[in-house]
Amino acid sequence: MDRLGEIIREKGASTALIIGVFVFWELFCLMAGISDILLPRPSQIIKALIQYWPAIWPHTWQTLYTTIVGFGIGVVIGLLLGILIGSSKLAYDTAYPLLVGFSSIPKVAVVPIFVLWYGAGTVPAILTAMIICIFPIVVNVATGIATVEPELEDVMKTLKASKTDILWNVSLPRAMPYFFAALKVAITLAFVGSVVAETVASNRGIGNMMMIASSSFNVPLVFAGLFVLAGLGVTLYVLFSLIERRVTGWAHRKTDVASA
Repeated sequence: MDRLGEIIREKGASTALIIGVFVFWELFCLMAGISDILLPRPSQIIKALIQYWPAIWPHTWQTLYTTIVGFGIGVVIGLLLGILIGSSKLAYDTAYPLLVGFSSIPKVAVVPIFVLWYGAGTVPAILTAMIICIFPIVVNVATGIATVEPELEDVMKTLKASKTDILWNVSLPRAMPYFFAALKVAITLAFVGSVVAETVASNRGIGNMMMIASSSFNVPLVFAGLFVLAGLGVTLYVLFSLIERRVTGWAHRKTDVASA
């Protein structure tokens, strides 16, 4: 019960802080007389969100679709590359510098190439979301596999386990906390990739809607789009956090005991 009460107090404090930020934002804009063209108040953003929701919803669904598809493909590719790089020193020395170089390229510079190949629309947004979330997954999975204690591998070898057995039974389970940490970062980056592509090469999606709203100086609608993106990002982040605790509960047990 003490632990439950502590959790409730922590959640209540964080919720109160978030509400306080928005209250301060509202009061500051009112007292300073800031125009909604520069910085709309939260009440104006919520009003725009309700007023334009029938038009916002199709764009929201489009952005969510491109993000999830691109993220899913990126996870599969990143996981496979991470396993390969973490398991092989030759692959690490060869592929890792290439990945670092590719990740250093601004993704907005890649969008015109995708448009040239596939035309404007959904595909460039999916591909941009995919490439932007591969690198953190590769790095974290490879790190998790490469940092497995040698003693565990030695024990498996004495039991005449093959490299595949060691990878499946030792390396991958030990890399799961790294993997889920990468997922929580990658899903937010995937939204960035989708929106960037939608602002450049699409006539649908939150990014395109925000571009149209900004061109007509409908700033509350622009911020409403930001609120929608933030809500989607937080929702998926929490979802992956819950899955992480179910899959890698052993990694959090020590933290729970320490805080009990």
